[in-house]
Amino acid sequence: MGVDFNCRDIYYNNRVYDVLVNLTPGVRWNMGRRWEIAAQLYVPVINQYGDKYKYVRFRVASVSKQLAVGNRWKMKFSGGIFTAESYGIDMKNMFVIKPWLALTAQIGLTGYMSMGHKWEASPMTKVTFAAGPEFYLSRWNTQFSLRGGRYLFNDYGAEAEAFRHFKHVSVGVFASYSDRWKENAGFKVVVMIPPYKRVRRRVNFRPANDFRFKYNFEATSYGNRGYVTDPEENEREGWFDNDLIPWGTNLMERDFKYIRKK
Repeated sequence: MGVDFNCRDIYYNNRVYDVLVNLTPGVRWNMGRRWEIAAQLYVPVINQYGDKYKYVRFRVASVSKQLAVGNRWKMKFSGGIFTAESYGIDMKNMFVIKPWLALTAQIGLTGYMSMGHKWEASPMTKVTFAAGPEFYLSRWNTQFSLRGGRYLFNDYGAEAEAFRHFKHVSVGVFASYSDRWKENAGFKVVVMIPPYKRVRRRVNFRPANDFRFKYNFEATSYGNRGYVTDPEENEREGWFDNDLIPWGTNLMERDFKYIRKK
């Protein structure tokens, strides 16, 4: 269970801010052999954004499979409903070249899907992709990445990020360019949510893993827009399981320590 908080200061309705707050209950089922089913809902609690946001709807509903090829290449295949009102299939890759250098690539075939005010969907014909290098300086737990590709709103662009990872917290800055929405920049903060010691049973109830905040200097949110396939995907933990060819932050001390009980 988590909470999704949104606010905007457009000021055309006699309010300084519009606020949208959703509860985000979810479920994840680890089926073994790195197969996983995940689903998450938006449950509106406060809605000043309009009719499109007043209904209970899926944020994510996906099935995924992770695998490693040798000791350098890891992959993740996903299908289902993704964020950014998208659905389709997705493939993520990381190829480890050196302890400090890796190449990442993501490609997806998606369509538009909205379950808000009314059901709307488009054919699954949109191809998006992004690829580039990642650098990790283990001595300082600092990570740099550069990616370029084609994004959800048919724009082409590139984004550079720099992250400093601390215990349970990651802080980063980014700069991006889109051929349709031009320059943007900002910062990101990822905070892992306690308790950090957890009991692992057959069925577990817990809070969301992380709190993620992103600030854009530009008001538009369309440039370099992507989607995520996992309800708790974030820049600190990456795309893959920690023990699937560990690299980068996977080599840090784990945020969550589990005690197994029947």
